[in-house]
Amino acid sequence: MSTRVESSVPVIDDANSALIQAFWRYEAALMANDVAALDDLFWNDEKTVRADHSAVLLGHDAIARFRAARNQGAPPRTVTDVHVRDITDDAAVILAQTCRPTGARGLQTQVWRRTDEGWKVAYAHVSASAPRDATVWRKVGAPLVAATGSGPLTGTSVAVKDLFALAGESIGGGTPHHLEHAPIEPAHAAAVDRLLACGATITGIAHTDELAYSLGGVNPHYGTPPNPAAPKRIPGGSSSGPAVAVSSGEVDLGLGTDTAGSIRVPASYQGIWGFRPSHGTIDTAGVLPLAPSFDTVGLLARDIDTLTRGADALLAPQSPEDITAVVIDPTLLGYAEPEVAQSFWAYARRIGAKIPVAHRDITGGHLEQWFLAFRTVQAHEAWQVHGQFLSEHPDAVTSDVAQRFRSAAEVTDRQAEDARAVLRTARDHLATHLGASSALLLPTASSAAPLRTSGSVERARTATLHLTCLASLSGRPALSAPCLSADAAPVGISVVGAVGCDGAVLRFGKEHLAFDV
Repeated sequence: MSTRVESSVPVIDDANSALIQAFWRYEAALMANDVAALDDLFWNDEKTVRADHSAVLLGHDAIARFRAARNQGAPPRTVTDVHVRDITDDAAVILAQTCRPTGARGLQTQVWRRTDEGWKVAYAHVSASAPRDATVWRKVGAPLVAATGSGPLTGTSVAVKDLFALAGESIGGGTPHHLEHAPIEPAHAAAVDRLLACGATITGIAHTDELAYSLGGVNPHYGTPPNPAAPKRIPGGSSSGPAVAVSSGEVDLGLGTDTAGSIRVPASYQGIWGFRPSHGTIDTAGVLPLAPSFDTVGLLARDIDTLTRGADALLAPQSPEDITAVVIDPTLLGYAEPEVAQSFWAYARRIGAKIPVAHRDITGGHLEQWFLAFRTVQAHEAWQVHGQFLSEHPDAVTSDVAQRFRSAAEVTDRQAEDARAVLRTARDHLATHLGASSALLLPTASSAAPLRTSGSVERARTATLHLTCLASLSGRPALSAPCLSADAAPVGISVVGAVGCDGAVLRFGKEHLAFDV
């Protein structure tokens, strides 16, 4: 028989009520360092065992001496889950999952025996993981925010990019200066509220690049997170923290934002799935903006099924129309490194075996003009959003991001309006060449993740933006799926669908892009 008990609201199973009550007495005594109570709860026998990473203690007396010698008792922690399984009528095993304030996870395994004096611990083993990586996480809980409802996301853990409002927390935006001056949020962001209502729990707040104005995942304030899939390479950003939390297996879903590729690029670099929805489809209320004309709320996951469950929780019902044809623009492959292009064509041939694929130029030779217009509007809006803050705190951002904002400050209203006219033309052009039932297939990024030792990654950033900007400037949904390059580094392949056809893009991903990599 198995019982799962939440520490905050213990659920007592009648058959095990005395055992579970004994467990919680033990936990309370441990946190209070009540040595006498702990001695009483351990089986008074020379066969009793207590072990951790440093020592194995044999016999009740040895364990009692160990307890008495500890001045401060066990480190503070929260019990997150308790699992009970009967061995016999008089013996049971309890596995308790724990989390320390640092975010470090632990597992406590105990075998309890029923004696004349009640249930006693006969054998105990304690293990604790390393603390959560501070380059990935700003704040972690057990969970940090509990679910407010139940549904398709029950049991799903989420890392939230440090741009989303969480009630009682401040938005850090990837820079300590912003965190210091940001107000305490009175309510959750709309997307967070929706995930919680569908049963998800928020594990913690994960770092972002400085004010989300980067694709590299490099943060000079908190450190650059690791890339679990390619340790010598950068993780990609700006949704770097949520992507790494997903890629490393710490959480199931990453809640991020994508303005110019900030979900798709880290997904590509780390070999996971990344979804950018149609612009305006998912509510951005409670999200620190960068460029509102292009900002979207999106998701990252290790598999398409989890990603789809998360997206379904956030998206409104849509047309059931599916993608029935794919377009590949060979001119776009000119922005990809040779190994990425080679990988793309290999996967494209597999897709072409199942669905019609056409090869044609969909930009009409205008991509460079569109790209420059997109960068102009993005920069203008980024300065409108953050200009006052950066003028008051010029040291809040550094290096490449600081240079981008300096350039953004010089964009005039007239330049921005002229660029918006170009983008309107671009959207009309793409609508003519990509109907509701067709989609564009292209590499997610121009290269695999650059090496951490490569210094500036501006060249890779510029080439990648030529690819990612098409979905961003047209407001279209895009899905990045993991595949491998010729040198076995993770890269992504993206499908860009019609505006409002987000479900079709996700279904296409499941049917045609779920490669065995």
